[in-house]
Amino acid sequence: MRRRAVPVLGKRAVSRQQVLDDFSSEGPVAPFPSRPRGRAHPPGLPGIWGITEGMIVHPYLRAGTIRALPFQVDLARIGLTEDLLVVLPTGLGKTVIAALIAAEVLRRGPGKVLVLAPTRPLVQQHADSFARWLEPLRFARFTGTVKRPVREGGWTDADIVFATPEIVENDLAAERYTLADVALVVFDEAHHAVGRYVYVPIARRYREGRPGDGRVLGLTASPGGKIEHIEEVVGALGVTRVEARSREDPGVAEYVQPIDVEYVWVDLSATADRIRTGLEAAAHAEARKLQKMGYLRKKPIRSLSVKDLIALRAEIFARPGPMVRRFGPLFHQLVLLHLHHAQERLETQGLEPFVQYVERVEAKPKKSRGDAAFLKLPEVVEGRRVAAESAEKTLERSHPKLDALVGVVRETLGSVAGRPARVLVFAQYRDTIPTIQTVLEAEGWTVGRFVGQATRDRDDPGMSQKEQARVLEGFRAGRFPVLVASSVAEEGLDVPDVDRVVFFESVPSEIRAIQRRGRTGRSSLGKVTVLLTRATRDVRYQVAEARREKAMHRIVRRLSSEARAAPSSRTTPEKGAPGAGSAPSGSGL
Repeated sequence: MRRRAVPVLGKRAVSRQQVLDDFSSEGPVAPFPSRPRGRAHPPGLPGIWGITEGMIVHPYLRAGTIRALPFQVDLARIGLTEDLLVVLPTGLGKTVIAALIAAEVLRRGPGKVLVLAPTRPLVQQHADSFARWLEPLRFARFTGTVKRPVREGGWTDADIVFATPEIVENDLAAERYTLADVALVVFDEAHHAVGRYVYVPIARRYREGRPGDGRVLGLTASPGGKIEHIEEVVGALGVTRVEARSREDPGVAEYVQPIDVEYVWVDLSATADRIRTGLEAAAHAEARKLQKMGYLRKKPIRSLSVKDLIALRAEIFARPGPMVRRFGPLFHQLVLLHLHHAQERLETQGLEPFVQYVERVEAKPKKSRGDAAFLKLPEVVEGRRVAAESAEKTLERSHPKLDALVGVVRETLGSVAGRPARVLVFAQYRDTIPTIQTVLEAEGWTVGRFVGQATRDRDDPGMSQKEQARVLEGFRAGRFPVLVASSVAEEGLDVPDVDRVVFFESVPSEIRAIQRRGRTGRSSLGKVTVLLTRATRDVRYQVAEARREKAMHRIVRRLSSEARAAPSSRTTPEKGAPGAGSAPSGSGL
């Protein structure tokens, strides 16, 4: 049977995202619950939290909203007495732990709770979750869409503030409010607390001015695969204890769904392989020039990564001598970096993303000498010609993964009965998303698009926070079966009952791989499919990710064991409060 041709080159594929109004109904976000100023401090329960018919009971929790899962309550109990980093796979209720601690902290005293998340959708998601679970409390939401006077008033009146960290740091620098009355700060996706990320100065400010019983709670599914990275997170947050749980741990396994991961292999097309051969030769020549200058001598040329090439730039600037001696190495470093990016897109994404990358370099208003040299390389010129010829004269897809993806989606949608099926496809590069949409919609499926707020160009517009929320709601409600997303959807977004998560490519980051997998397996068996191209960077990245994830679990477990063995320096339960001792049998958690 003759396959339908799908245009993949020439004009950029226009986004096929449906009109947002077709995905979900228009309407304002539901207002937060309100109550009179001032907060009551009702008496506590034996054991801090009680249980009724398998649900947690607390003066500030809505009845029947949070299941009594022992591992969550154990971690919440620790978080009441120690600054804590919780490492828990996605879908195991990290936000529930934060809510349990927040409820008891607010019951005990007059302070407020600050919940930080790195993106606006995550802030909104946490605010919605807390509104479902907690009462009767005052909430405020601080993001870039909330004007400053509203933020200032909201801070004074709110019991719980949900915010992006950049907004809080700017407000603190302008002395619009302080953290002196904050009894608990929650750092969601705490693995970001490294380097110059804004979590670091906020945590430092809090340690310097918090109340005596103030607490820090960090939440993450993936703190990193290197001991240096994890220790940097722990040090930046100032936590005294690390607690990790896995899906296989006793006391956890019975409450979670397994995740089945499969790998689908394809072969690079003959056209792409021909272009790759030329790019590899050009890259090897540039690397040899740098080696003759005294650089890139620690690793084989074929093993160089983007991080190596970025680090090379810093190394060039660090070498002593006049600036003029750096021009040559910097020129070749940029050409080599372009070749690396072009080859990665060709191998893992396809012909069209390769051409689009070259076109983006060509479209720069002010091209450097390295940009111009890359565009003039005979191997790059020939590669563009071969790709264009393939698009005009053959029915070949941009990448063989597209055929494999169609098969995976068809199998998934055909295997779900009694409810709408949902498939979430992750693509590393936004350039790939329009092609995926075009191919899947040619099969008759409605496909949603989920990307960040930045607009790349006219054919690749960004999405506002409201648009992102409406598309996610449409996907949750089953109004369309397939959502194609960039990395912005990897962290924390709650989409229950995703039947399959598809990685269009392998990612070398253990943090990102764990976040992607965590979008499935929440309330039913999770299925993950990773599309891999033989003898390409896909294989190298998959091996690296698996090695780093294994190292991460080993390091986190060691830190967790050490923290349990060491006496805490900050254990200050409420004087005479329930929970200062063990709970009476059968009375609560």
